[in-house]
Amino acid sequence: MTTLVDTPRDAAPAAVLPRRKGSSNQRSLTRSAYAMLAPGIILFTVFMAAPIFYTLYLSFQKKQVVGLGLGSGSQTQVFAGFQNYIGTLTNPEFGASVGRVLVYGAVLIPTMLGLALLFALLLDSRRTRAQSFSRISIFLPYAVPAVISSLLWGFLYLPAVSPFYYVFDKFGWDVPSMMSPSLITFGIANIALWGGVGFNMIVIYTSLKSVSSEIYEAAKIDGASEIQIAWRIKIPIIAPALIMTALFSMIATLQVFAEPTTLRPLTNSLSTSWSPLMLVYRDAFTRDDIYSAAATSIIIALATFALSFLFLRIVQKRAFGQED
Repeated sequence: MTTLVDTPRDAAPAAVLPRRKGSSNQRSLTRSAYAMLAPGIILFTVFMAAPIFYTLYLSFQKKQVVGLGLGSGSQTQVFAGFQNYIGTLTNPEFGASVGRVLVYGAVLIPTMLGLALLFALLLDSRRTRAQSFSRISIFLPYAVPAVISSLLWGFLYLPAVSPFYYVFDKFGWDVPSMMSPSLITFGIANIALWGGVGFNMIVIYTSLKSVSSEIYEAAKIDGASEIQIAWRIKIPIIAPALIMTALFSMIATLQVFAEPTTLRPLTNSLSTSWSPLMLVYRDAFTRDDIYSAAATSIIIALATFALSFLFLRIVQKRAFGQED
């Protein structure tokens, strides 16, 4: 005897769950992602991470003479602890080079960023004519390599061959040479200024062009002048771009090397340890003291990171303080 069970008419049919495709697709996507990242990871490991760790390893080593022989087998590499770091920090040449670079940065960074901001604001103004030509003209010196620009300015600094000093001499003006010990820092800063203003100007100008023109129109309707719009609207809006250019300028200043190294054969005012990186180069390739050079390199890298982090923290605290 069969019993029939009535099912409610409004009962919904059982949901049909889609088949799981399994984890094979996910594994293939993961493999594809790692395959695309592999070239970048390999290049970073070989050309960035490995040299950094090898430099860190060398900074804790030193050469020790074994026996009385002077041949190639008379020296061996041993662990030195923090001896190389202590030697660098107590080296008067290192302290003097850091002081020169700080003066160099104090002259260069405010002047360069101030001119870059001024040119960017002028190019962003509607009253400026020939904006494309002006933008290319200001940016063009950045395309000149640092070695070539240093040679060009170096010969312009030499009174014997410079056309400027020829004119000064004709007028009877006794102008000191930019290669003199008292002015050489300003001469190097001028070379970096000539090339760096264009790059920073492009960064700031691009940030200005991303701002909606409606904001400026509203300010003009309220009676704001061009100077008021620039000071109270444009500069606060592009503050992140200004912070980024300031950070990049600080890092480049601490790593100055090409300009003083190129100018050094033209003058006696530049020593082989004028900047910290020049000191590293001298120790590594002239005095064959790769271990002290490695320790100095690590100290420069840590100082660059610390100053950059401190700068960003100060800017962040001021930003949050203004918001509060």
